Amino acid sequence: MTERKLELAHIFRSLDASFLNSLPAAQRRVVEDITACRTAALGGHLKQCDQCGYCEIAYNSCRNRHCPKCQAAARAEWMQARADELLPVEYFHVVFTLPEHLSLLALQNKRVIYDLLFRATSETLLEIAADPKRLGAGIGFFCLLHTWGQTLQHHPHLHCVVPGGGLSADHTQWIACRKGFFLPVKVLSRLFRGKFIAYLSKARQDNQLTYAGQLSRLAEVDEFNSWLRELWQVEWVVYAKRPFGGPPQVLKYLARYTHRVAISNGRLLELNDGRVTFSYKDYTASSEIKTMTLETQEFARRFLLHVLPRGFVRVRYYGFLANCCRTEKLAICRRLLSEEKPEPASGAAVPQDDLQHDSAIVRTICPHCGNGKMNIIEKLSAEKCMEMSLIFPVPATNTS
Repeated sequence: MTERKLELAHIFRSLDASFLNSLPAAQRRVVEDITACRTAALGGHLKQCDQCGYCEIAYNSCRNRHCPKCQAAARAEWMQARADELLPVEYFHVVFTLPEHLSLLALQNKRVIYDLLFRATSETLLEIAADPKRLGAGIGFFCLLHTWGQTLQHHPHLHCVVPGGGLSADHTQWIACRKGFFLPVKVLSRLFRGKFIAYLSKARQDNQLTYAGQLSRLAEVDEFNSWLRELWQVEWVVYAKRPFGGPPQVLKYLARYTHRVAISNGRLLELNDGRVTFSYKDYTASSEIKTMTLETQEFARRFLLHVLPRGFVRVRYYGFLANCCRTEKLAICRRLLSEEKPEPASGAAVPQDDLQHDSAIVRTICPHCGNGKMNIIEKLSAEKCMEMSLIFPVPATNTS
């Protein structure tokens, strides 16, 4: 029998009640959802093979966006939409990172600070790209928010995926950037810093920020302004990664990095004596794979730093990819690039390798006879699931 792999749910179940009760409501809800995911507590459904009659129970998922087991279906659907939008051009990957100096304020004001990160980043890219001295074009791109580093520390940054070119002001020409070069990162960094600090100052004037603990001093105007001056002295990191090259590489990236949570179950190695061991990449040592061991409460605390505000949108679209004009402007881009909209079976098909192993993908082929199709024949309440699990098997992929 295959040994059950360690999952986040196992770690959360090991936490004591006093720690769980001390959590804010939003974080406690995440813990409860992940703990209950694919267990009888959420109910389920009974499936039966249409050929051999074999039956099994499948438990429901929690559908919490912070759960590492509930992302595959949403990711696959989102990726197919992106595949249909890709253009036959070189793509660039630009990362905008908030300095560590801002981390604590961001944690206390997630919605405000993360919104400002999106706003300053998008305006910086659009403005520099439109400058005739640079590209002189209206670009389109999307930004994806990540708030973690490899060891689960708070590290908010935006991954921006940008086609290598854009539309002229009159929409009569596609203006391509130089091969292998998009925009100067130092120029992007300076404008990004200026815009973010200006918007942050305005947020303070509008009383949109809260200050607790060691930041309480920032409630005083002079202290806040002094702290802003320190931010001006910090180097803000904008990093242009190696260009993707084209649609297939973009989709390979999206398959791995979109709808990601702070840590996947695959990186969890051991839970022993109240301590969690997990793997991480050490980017200061040529991405060497290392391990780290933390007390379970510290591990949980770090993971829960990355719970987003309710309803917060972590993937946003700008320029000619903005939701309000995407269809119309993509058609113009394709016409100017002499390309018709690709069929789903084109070279930009969504890669499946990174999705097939995810337990959120419900199997439809009968595991007993290998020929029939498993169909849902009955929905089950939590109580019914408990009762029927004594009669019918529950696949290992539906438990944690």
